[in-house]
Amino acid sequence: MGSSNSRQKDLEPEEPMHHANGVNAQPTQRMSGMIYVALYDYQSRTDGDLAFHSHELLEIIDQSHSDWWRARSKISHMEGYIPSNYVAPVKSIEAEPWYFGKIPRIDAEKSLLQPENENGSFLIRQSESSYNDYSLSIRVNDEVRHYRVRQQHAVDGTGNVFFISRRRPFSTLEMLIEHYTSNGDGLVISLTKPCRKSRAPLTATLSYDTTDNWEIDRTSLKFERVLGQGQFGQVHQGLWNGRVPVAIKSLKPGTMDPQDFLAEAQLMKKIQHDKLIRLFAVCTTEEPIYIVTELMKNGSLLDYLRSPKGRQLKIDKLTDYSIQIATGMSYLESRNYIHRDLAARNVLVGQKGTIVKIADFGLARVIKEEEYEARAGAKFPLKWTAPEALSYGKFTIKSDVWSFGILLSEIVTYGQIPYPGMSNNEVMLKIEMNYRMPMPEKCPVNWYLIMLQTWDTDPMKRPTFDALRSMFEDLLFTDGQHYKESAEVL
Repeated sequence: MGSSNSRQKDLEPEEPMHHANGVNAQPTQRMSGMIYVALYDYQSRTDGDLAFHSHELLEIIDQSHSDWWRARSKISHMEGYIPSNYVAPVKSIEAEPWYFGKIPRIDAEKSLLQPENENGSFLIRQSESSYNDYSLSIRVNDEVRHYRVRQQHAVDGTGNVFFISRRRPFSTLEMLIEHYTSNGDGLVISLTKPCRKSRAPLTATLSYDTTDNWEIDRTSLKFERVLGQGQFGQVHQGLWNGRVPVAIKSLKPGTMDPQDFLAEAQLMKKIQHDKLIRLFAVCTTEEPIYIVTELMKNGSLLDYLRSPKGRQLKIDKLTDYSIQIATGMSYLESRNYIHRDLAARNVLVGQKGTIVKIADFGLARVIKEEEYEARAGAKFPLKWTAPEALSYGKFTIKSDVWSFGILLSEIVTYGQIPYPGMSNNEVMLKIEMNYRMPMPEKCPVNWYLIMLQTWDTDPMKRPTFDALRSMFEDLLFTDGQHYKESAEVL
């Protein structure tokens, strides 16, 4: 990493063609509303959508729905629905290319360390540890430095000021960024370009029309290629309405009762987090039942770990996967929701192999009982199941913690079956005698110590998922030395 100067210690941490579309996207004569700017391109999905390009100005007509707003283009004067997370108020901080909002430091680092970002690339994010403050994250060669940007009331009472060093306050974040771009002024490096935002965000639903009516016509789905095969069905990559890439899970006939599934799916629709696969729509009026979700092109983590590309992953990437999974499970934990079948086969991998997300949460609850009883043999995920769940059918978030420990063994062994060489019955008997899986070959000792904590006989002594996330973050930042922060000397 480049060296800092002596004042380091004083620091704390051409217009494209526009178009509208659809029979409902007609010029309107409405009263002017709030003006927003598009942050990303958006292609229409239904006749009622309004397509737009990044930087296009849009007048918001109706904000009554949180996820889909009705808007009118200031270029084409056409009207239609737009995803609300694709736009921001004009001249707001959210509209700035360098503002990334509330993202964890680990995600900031992963973004900045992408090859397309040069030395000095930067972003501003909300501080994780201090309410109302921000963090400035900067790429310095192959590392990332983080500086705290404090916000306080100005001494003269004229408003708030922002500063990294108290001796250099600014009236706005924009002025702070402009200053440190033209003059490093004690930063380890001057700011160059905003970190590139790799992709548009996921929309909450497929379209405005499917927000409440998410039982869709199965003829609207096109199957393209098989992504994976499980004991309860097949997963395909496909398209909805010929436009939107999706994953389609086709369940074997008789796997579950449609009404039971719909009741559980109502809950699943409300559980939304960046590390959980988003449920978009269902087809339940006839069999096979289709479950339509966001697409993760590399399929299951289990298959990916066993692939040539997966077997080349280093321990820091495996640690990062563990953090992402623990983060998603921590969200489920905070919502008092239980997964019941946490395993590498139920974690999916994105197109670049950098992002993983938890899938199939809640489905184990509605799979027909005979498929999941121990007598069904290999169909039952016994080797992943906590002893209290095996003995008494008591599934809790703490039994999910036990399963997470088994999942860790899958990750660190690149998809090896847990308890190698042992049958289900042998595992059951030995677990009752307080046996625990030995440390896998080449498994870091710190990993195994965490795994043992997840397998405590007393469920209440097992760590929370939030604690597990912190444990693996500490491993990543301590071993990898990725994270450094400068704090102002008060």
